[in-house]
Amino acid sequence: MSTITIHRPEELSLPLRRSWHRAMDESPDYANPFLAPEFAAGIGRHRGGARVAVLHEGEEAVGFLPYERNALGVGRAIGLGLSDAQALVHRPGVTWDTRELLRACGLSVFEFDHLVEEQKPFGAYVTGTFASPAIDLKDGDDAGYAEWLRGAYPGLAKTTLKKERRLARDLGEMRFVFDERDPAALRTLMRWKSAQYRRTGRMDRFARPWIVELVEQLFQVREEHFTGVLSVVYAGDRPVAAHFGPRSRTVFAPWFTAYDPDLQYYSPGLIMHLRMAEAAGRDGVRLMDLGRGDKEWKDWLKTRELRVGEGFAVRPHPVATAHRLWRRPVRGLRNTVLAHPRLREPADRLLKTVGTLRTTGRMGSGTRTGGGTGSGPAPRRNTGGQRGANAQGNSTPKRNASAQGNAAPRRER
Repeated sequence: MSTITIHRPEELSLPLRRSWHRAMDESPDYANPFLAPEFAAGIGRHRGGARVAVLHEGEEAVGFLPYERNALGVGRAIGLGLSDAQALVHRPGVTWDTRELLRACGLSVFEFDHLVEEQKPFGAYVTGTFASPAIDLKDGDDAGYAEWLRGAYPGLAKTTLKKERRLARDLGEMRFVFDERDPAALRTLMRWKSAQYRRTGRMDRFARPWIVELVEQLFQVREEHFTGVLSVVYAGDRPVAAHFGPRSRTVFAPWFTAYDPDLQYYSPGLIMHLRMAEAAGRDGVRLMDLGRGDKEWKDWLKTRELRVGEGFAVRPHPVATAHRLWRRPVRGLRNTVLAHPRLREPADRLLKTVGTLRTTGRMGSGTRTGGGTGSGPAPRRNTGGQRGANAQGNSTPKRNASAQGNAAPRRER
């Protein structure tokens, strides 16, 4: 077993961060920006229990496990609920004893829900594996967006381009900015997203000040292994849709997507994701990891699926037993609902009804509606789940019979 030292993620020395980056570079499994030290440091600035276990072989740092720990020794992957890739990032050939690792971290249990498939020492603790749709991106060229779209997505091209032309006629010339640096556009995105969460009965992430501050801070990060990218679709001077998410040199991780609800007829979320895929490919990205979750727009766009695991790594301890007895049934119920359309569709409708009552104030004067504003009717297909929720907006193009349908949310981004 390697020697293990424990650090605050935002206090890692420059040599340790460089060793972490080197481990990311040496394996494509760890190229996701959610596995970068910059993301862990961002979480660490807002979460007092954030730590990084560093594995050493001799004088060399060869492995990094970011995690969060509470006072009882219950641990979870750093940013659980926000991060869509989790792992002990390590150099090739490095292994570890999971129970000894937990003991060194002061943990009785370590919970994860997007564990990278490569993590063999955690394998015995995985309770389920799930598809994480992804898009393989080709080298960009100068052919132009319309030609790229027809070649990459011939089934979607006609409908999407038609809607873009109609949007341009109605509001003004279409313009897409892949890397928008205007903080006002980021505030617009968070306002739209907050309204969407409340409109659809989901937890409003942007009602939590620390998440707002985290996103604002990550927006400023411009590093090789983690850059916060804000993308905006404009019609004339009016923002139509926006997205914020991180990228590394080769992997882009869509995270928060929202659009002007008054313009849902034009499918602005779908336009956003197609524009991002084209622009990211031109900028050297080779993979868009869309994240765990069954949604039609992901099924339309994916070229393959990654696999991620959820579970609880434990060592013998009463706290670990109690935590697992509490959390595992909750996860099991959620996964059952997500796996069966006959269950998830009523659940989705119920959440929408709750959201409508909240936003119209019909749940009583004491109901808290959260921050942000929004207008217009809720989208016809407002699917919950992971990143980029409601990507397609209303009146989305029809596809083949393999569509998954709506997904009841566990977390909506």
